[in-house]
Amino acid sequence: MLIALIILISLLLLRVPVSFVLGITTILYIIFSNNMGLLESAPQRLYSGLESYGLLAIPLFMMAGELMNSGGITKRLVDFSKTLVGHFRGGLAYVNVLSNMLLASIIGSATAQIAMMSRVMVPSMEKEGYSREFSASTTATAGLLGPIIPPSMMFIIYGVTSGTSVGAMFLAGVLPGILFALAIMLLIAFIGMKQQWPTQKRANFSDMVKSFFKVIPALLIPGIIIIGILSGVFTPTESAAFGSVVAAIVGFFVYRELKLKDLPSILVNTAISTATITMLIAMANLFGWMLSFEQIPQSIAAWMTSLTESPLLFLLIVNLFLLFVGMLLDGIAALIILVPIFIPIIANYGIDPIHFGVVICINLTIGLLTPPVGTGLYIASTLANIRMESLTRAMLPFLSAAVITLFIITYWPQMVLWLPGIFE
Repeated sequence: MLIALIILISLLLLRVPVSFVLGITTILYIIFSNNMGLLESAPQRLYSGLESYGLLAIPLFMMAGELMNSGGITKRLVDFSKTLVGHFRGGLAYVNVLSNMLLASIIGSATAQIAMMSRVMVPSMEKEGYSREFSASTTATAGLLGPIIPPSMMFIIYGVTSGTSVGAMFLAGVLPGILFALAIMLLIAFIGMKQQWPTQKRANFSDMVKSFFKVIPALLIPGIIIIGILSGVFTPTESAAFGSVVAAIVGFFVYRELKLKDLPSILVNTAISTATITMLIAMANLFGWMLSFEQIPQSIAAWMTSLTESPLLFLLIVNLFLLFVGMLLDGIAALIILVPIFIPIIANYGIDPIHFGVVICINLTIGLLTPPVGTGLYIASTLANIRMESLTRAMLPFLSAAVITLFIITYWPQMVLWLPGIFE
């Protein structure tokens, strides 16, 4: 097992894609351990890790995001946000956060959101006089709202892996997502007052009304998804399909910016994004299978339960452990590997699996912006053309706000459980 650990760390440091790291490490471990029986079962394990109806929601939500972006919905969400908060000191930074908040209710992926909004908001903020580092760090942090505010791919994967209701997970993410956005806005307000950013002219009431009516069709998509799930009209997977249909109708017939010639590129982008995530899920399942064979989950469970009997202290240990894991592993991969380990343990401590699911998903999402394997950090750095070191320094205040929010959510479970409890 020591050899597998050395291979894993070495490949991560060489910046090999995480899915390949997990697969290569597992296969080399099997070869070095001379257990060819495991090698024969590996292909079946790869397939069985993807054999879940719930995972079908991922490509459908991906397609909804692509249709939305090509159909002019993103632009109208940004314009609507400007009329609401653009006049505040540091207004465009608030617009960035609010736009990401609205987009999160449609896309559900932090990396997709960071990539999309980095192209839109970083150049716009730079033109208004904000530094490129601040613009990129604001955009990257606000992009973390993608996996928190429903629909969320991480919530779908957690629900499938743990046997928890995906619909309940969607509801559980609403208030934590709002709290996360408020924390970022408070930090922006503090920085704005400190640096004395100029204020902008407030949009008049008629402009607000016009912008609101323009954005109503875009807001229908998350509204239909949530209402449909709560009313039992369709499952989260079916809601993703319906959301894609609504996004297409809005783009083609309401905003009329979506063209037939756009469909091939939309389908290709959806296929590429889905293939990337699907491969990661398959390889993470394979890696988790190797850990189970070595009884690593049982060892970790025994070690953690031996440290304390207090649920509060246990959650602190788990958060610190997950923050470290998030620095090394992709969030989705870590989720698939770790959830089967933690689900039996949290039952002993009386921790609600829905509350724990939100905590673990937010924790691992923060890992997207922490080196050395922070995927979101690399995306923002590349698209904004900033050195990684400069962006990492600019990210520190935002990461501090994110961690503080994480601990509030960890030790205030009612914030997470209140909405799911209402609709039980």
